[in-house]
Amino acid sequence: MTLDLALTLLAIFALLLLSAFFAGSETALTAVSKARMHHLASEGSWRARQVNYLISDREKLIGAILMGNTFVNIMASVVATSEFGYVFPKGAVAIITLVMTAVILVFAEVLPKTVAIARTDRAALMLAFPVRIVVTLLSPLVAAVQIFVWLVLRVLGLSHAGAKPAMTAQEEIRGAIELHHQEGTVEREHRNMLGGILDLAELQVADVMVHRKNMEVLDGGAEPQELIARMIGSNHSRFPVWRDDPENIVGVLQVRDLLRVMLERGAEPKSIDVMSLAVQPWFVPDTTTLEEQLRAFLDRREHFALVVDEYGVLQGLITLEDILEEIVGDIAEERNVHVPENIRPQPDGSFNVDGWTPVRDLNRELEWDLPDELATTIAGLVIHEARIIPDVGQVFSFFGFKFEILRRQRNQIMALRITPPRRKSKAA
Repeated sequence: MTLDLALTLLAIFALLLLSAFFAGSETALTAVSKARMHHLASEGSWRARQVNYLISDREKLIGAILMGNTFVNIMASVVATSEFGYVFPKGAVAIITLVMTAVILVFAEVLPKTVAIARTDRAALMLAFPVRIVVTLLSPLVAAVQIFVWLVLRVLGLSHAGAKPAMTAQEEIRGAIELHHQEGTVEREHRNMLGGILDLAELQVADVMVHRKNMEVLDGGAEPQELIARMIGSNHSRFPVWRDDPENIVGVLQVRDLLRVMLERGAEPKSIDVMSLAVQPWFVPDTTTLEEQLRAFLDRREHFALVVDEYGVLQGLITLEDILEEIVGDIAEERNVHVPENIRPQPDGSFNVDGWTPVRDLNRELEWDLPDELATTIAGLVIHEARIIPDVGQVFSFFGFKFEILRRQRNQIMALRITPPRRKSKAA
């Protein structure tokens, strides 16, 4: 082997190594976990900080890597052709092209990218510093190419200013949680809890409040004995109090205040001025998000608020527990009396469901995907889709589900049977 041939092979080998370096770096740095790198950087990892710097401007990173990779691949082919063209004069270009294509594909593309995929974070940490040197050296050329590219795109009607990320941070987190749940690494309860936290910014108090029809309220004009008996005999600790009209809430009574007065004074129930214990009601708009309401509860150190619409009409009430249940699920109190389940499975695979059941609860409990943005309750969803108030016995099919009306009281659907779509068997 002559010295010139040896130098040529060495040059080709070096260029292929550079090509493999660029290919592996591209895969590792585009697939690296941003969350893990951020965590490592916060713990003092210098290499993780280099990775974060590079992926903060992916356009510049990809531009530099592609420019370097393209250059070394072309250079390797040129060197091989110029040297071995004399050894194989007939058909040399075709032979060298086939050989270099195979070599570059296997050893400079597939192999390094496979390794980078298998060890993404480790490869990114190892390659980050040399890649940063390359990006720094090629940044003027990359900037010039970027300007030219965006000028061409502007001519085609595309604007760089209009470029937006494909997914928001919340959507990315939600997608990652769902992916890990499907893979079995995140349990269903944990997925629901994490999803519930993300939903706080999207849901409004109207979506989770206790509707005014289900509120337990007290008549401020009733006898003290009657008020005290109702309060002590209830499972609730706070009660809205009305005067003249059930929707005219004038105060909120707490059981603990009543018991404190009874213990301190040792007074008979009939001699206690119950209304003097009522506190000023707190009204919040029904469009308030759960995140805002949770923050308001914490700031005011309150657990209870009344919900009104844009006209000031009472719609219901919201408690701190209602918001927490959106995250952790139903919180069963130790002394709550037993109530029938609102979701009752049937032998044929259908479910008898109370009309007031929230669509979100059905989806979380039964792994369904009914739309919860159209209506809060399952009865509301059926009315929304049917465009009528259905009669008992009517059957509707929406979203692949069958809904049969079982019980109706006036204009309110009290119960219905839901038959979900049949799941395809694994054998099929």
